[in-house]
Amino acid sequence: MLGAGVFDAFAMFWDTLWALFLGFALSGAIQAFVSRDRMQRSLGDHRPGTLAKATLWGMVSSSCSYAASALAKTLFRRGADFTTSLMFMIASTNLVVELGLVLWLLLGWQFALAEFVGGAIMVALLGLVGPRVFGGAVTREAKSHLDAPPGRAAAGGGHARHHHDAEAHASVEPPLRQRLRTRSGWADAAGYMISDLAMIRTELVIGFLVAGLITVFVPTAVWQSLFLTGHGFWSSLENVIIGPFLAIISFVCSVGNVPLAATLWHGGASFGGVVAFVFADLIALPLLAIYRSYFGTRVTLRILAVFWATMSAAGLAVEYLFRWLRIPEPAARAMAADHGPTLNYTTWLNLAALALFAVMFWLYRTRPASDRYAKDPVCGMQVEIAHAPARRERDGEILYFCSDRCAHQFDERNSPMKNNETTEHIDPVCGMTVEPETAAGSYEFMATTYYFCSQGCEKAFSRDPEKFLAAK
Repeated sequence: MLGAGVFDAFAMFWDTLWALFLGFALSGAIQAFVSRDRMQRSLGDHRPGTLAKATLWGMVSSSCSYAASALAKTLFRRGADFTTSLMFMIASTNLVVELGLVLWLLLGWQFALAEFVGGAIMVALLGLVGPRVFGGAVTREAKSHLDAPPGRAAAGGGHARHHHDAEAHASVEPPLRQRLRTRSGWADAAGYMISDLAMIRTELVIGFLVAGLITVFVPTAVWQSLFLTGHGFWSSLENVIIGPFLAIISFVCSVGNVPLAATLWHGGASFGGVVAFVFADLIALPLLAIYRSYFGTRVTLRILAVFWATMSAAGLAVEYLFRWLRIPEPAARAMAADHGPTLNYTTWLNLAALALFAVMFWLYRTRPASDRYAKDPVCGMQVEIAHAPARRERDGEILYFCSDRCAHQFDERNSPMKNNETTEHIDPVCGMTVEPETAAGSYEFMATTYYFCSQGCEKAFSRDPEKFLAAK
């Protein structure tokens, strides 16, 4: 049975391989050729026109949930409206071409259409509800937590300090038409494609593998007990509420949750319940933990409540809208890959996609050095230096990260504790024991960094360092 589950996982992957590569190639090209400075300048409020711009900018950004949350956080930190930033994040993960292609192949064209129709409904609902739920006090709380998070020395290390250095790396971009004709422009696109695939490779593997194993080991009766049927509207309502809950506990984000959606559809979930599940990748537990680190617990709970409600409502609305328009639900044949690779059009499309991937990988590997981009040392994702969500300095070199999640992982791997070094320092002013991760401040003098328990001690030391060092 284990072998059958793995084979089912591979069959689903084979059916979607060309769509994944094509989708990420298009996404990489859009990210390389669309100016993020222009994006940031246009998202300063939550008027209808601005919300529409946020949706469009999100649609042309990375589909990785972690990268989308990091970019939304950066936009908010640099002046974008909070609701607008959340709308950007929703659009960048739910209204992208690669997701639509995979939905079409695994679940049917109806689900691909539902992605965009339901996404538009969800964006409209957030535009109505968001400014009221995330009012001035909530936005200020989120901004305050973001600008001064706990453990600031570790979690935000170097962000403000190197901001101007990063801006110096941002060279003036040539006109779009000129970039489209250059190898360097397409090499940048290849970098985004390869790094996006590298970023979500774990999500994809887990998503396909878990979906394949579930189809073999979990009886249909289990899904039937979770998703009510035969009670009309109330069954539909229960399904669209349960769908996001399963997404929360699945730990799978981005395109990786589509194979699981196919399994739920096969198991008896309603059309709207599956749509709500697909939309809910942004409230999976790992991402909720990230929101909590960005904005605090109370704001995160509001995000969870609003996202859950709008995702469920969008799923329910799409289900009844499609019924009213007499759009048929997908036939069973389109819901899961129950066959192995055969010599058909899918095989030829996959071969073409592999050739495309080979060309893009060659451009990525042979591209000239650029002062606009860096590689995240944790996940391998391409990061635009001027807009890097996080950065660290190590051994005189500045490292750039696609998200705070990767930056925290880097900190954990390279912490003094991991290197068998002491993490405690003595405040030279008051004599207290201080850990760098929780220090209120630091000061560098004569090539040595000193840590302080309070800003008062730091200011006293900065006025006359030799006085306090002589007293030691």
